[in-house]
Amino acid sequence: MRTRRLAVTLTALVTLIGLSACGGSSDPMADSSGGGSADSGNIIVGSANFPENQLLAELYAGALEAKGVSVTKQLNISSRETYLGALKDGSIDLIPEYTGNLARYYDPEADVSSTEAALASLKRVVPDGLTVLEPAPAEDKDSVVVTQATAEKYSLTSIGDLASHASQMILGGPPEWKQRIDGVPGLKRVYGLEFASFKPLDAAGALTVQALDNGQVDAANLFSTNPEIAAKGFVVLDDPKGLFGSQNIIPLINKDKATATVTETLNAVDATLDTKTLTDLVAKVVIDNQDADAVAAEYLSSKSLK
Repeated sequence: MRTRRLAVTLTALVTLIGLSACGGSSDPMADSSGGGSADSGNIIVGSANFPENQLLAELYAGALEAKGVSVTKQLNISSRETYLGALKDGSIDLIPEYTGNLARYYDPEADVSSTEAALASLKRVVPDGLTVLEPAPAEDKDSVVVTQATAEKYSLTSIGDLASHASQMILGGPPEWKQRIDGVPGLKRVYGLEFASFKPLDAAGALTVQALDNGQVDAANLFSTNPEIAAKGFVVLDDPKGLFGSQNIIPLINKDKATATVTETLNAVDATLDTKTLTDLVAKVVIDNQDADAVAAEYLSSKSLK
């Protein structure tokens, strides 16, 4: 009898496993919003580790939720070198990206000289299993920034003007900028700049702003939409040789999650974003200290996207 009872129990267990594999659940209240990549109806939205990218991720997530898409957020992951791995292994499904920098990540020789060239280059090199949607008119580029006092002292208007002074200057930026093709190596290759030293800071955020403002560094990498540039009176040095290229905002997503609803929703969000609009939204987060999710929700409502 004991053997028979064991056989019946095993049969029931196999049946339950089979139902589960077919999508069944013994719990009618099971949460369908927190699944991973194996949940085909859920989109895991990630972001890089700086305020603008987190804000963009909140915009994408909020718009998708408004269309009834199940969303999980994994924000503030890290730099591109980390979050692209998360996309590859399915830890996240979607992240806001930048056309030129992403194209150059996969192909250092990619042509990013214009919006059209950067997009074409990116579409050629994006890995199998991933796809990009429509780019926003908004751009956010890397830039080399100095204080007004430094600009006046050395008569600086463009990056090339640093050539006579870089050897006595400290450059600040995110740690990965020391190796990136458009970071320290790019400044040397394109403009012949060799700084006295490089100080690793954060991803063009508050730490970098403070270091530049306090004189801990003489020049720094900040993103062109950073509202602190105007607030602090910093000077963005021109990039006449196009080191930083075109950098339109663009969604990068796992192909199997890019349904018609998801694609149309994300493209609609990006279509509303120009550079000034994006800069103003980032200012609400960085200058006014508003929560990114609240800023995103207000903006989506104003555009009838939520």
